[in-house]
Amino acid sequence: MAALDGTTAIVTGSSRGIGADVAKLLADQGAAVVVNYRQKAPRAAKVVAGIEAAGGKAVAVGADLTTAEGSAALITAAVDSFGGLGLLVLNASGGMESGVEEDYALKLNRDAQVNMLKAAMEVMPTGSRVVFITSHQAHFINTVPTMEAYEAVARSKRAGEDALRELLPELEAKGITLVVVSGDMIEGTVTATLLDRATPGAIEARREQAGRLYSVAEFAAEIAKMATADVPSGHTEYVGGYEYFTK
Repeated sequence: MAALDGTTAIVTGSSRGIGADVAKLLADQGAAVVVNYRQKAPRAAKVVAGIEAAGGKAVAVGADLTTAEGSAALITAAVDSFGGLGLLVLNASGGMESGVEEDYALKLNRDAQVNMLKAAMEVMPTGSRVVFITSHQAHFINTVPTMEAYEAVARSKRAGEDALRELLPELEAKGITLVVVSGDMIEGTVTATLLDRATPGAIEARREQAGRLYSVAEFAAEIAKMATADVPSGHTEYVGGYEYFTK
């Protein structure tokens, strides 16, 4: 049997990039996956089609996580389509996009994460897992400064992580574990592209500091491992170059 046979997973922000790769890897391990998108339905449909072509199960659901209706739509899809929810991967994040409201980073990276988890906790059984994705630049923002263009996002993601950790006692009471996966800059992501645009040379400079940067596929593989890893609730898994932040 595959490691996730009989498990239903929601992967937020999974129509492209890291989230899409995570969704595919979880499906490869036997999970039925709810693929979440906010606007790009064709992209999400392509992810689902790829999973199904490989023999997996998936459904695409359009949902804005900054609304209560968005969280509810994802959970309803998991329960109605596949019978339950045993794994929640909180991958969606943002705040560097143009044209968003001033407090959007906090709404998405903190409030939406907490609201999504609280809603999911109502249907997740004992033995379920939640995986929250962050960056070293956000995880260590209170002790290591980051680029000005990323600071507001980093602080909002750190606030999100802190708020999720405050729910650890409630999660423990329900038998649900929380794992945080923190990664360095990832080659080829939207965030890395925007940062390099705002601060030319930022990616190359960080690559030289770290020795190398993980690709989207490599980082997604590390995230997928944490779905079943034997680690305690509250564990932080560091992926790539974190020594620089702990000197």
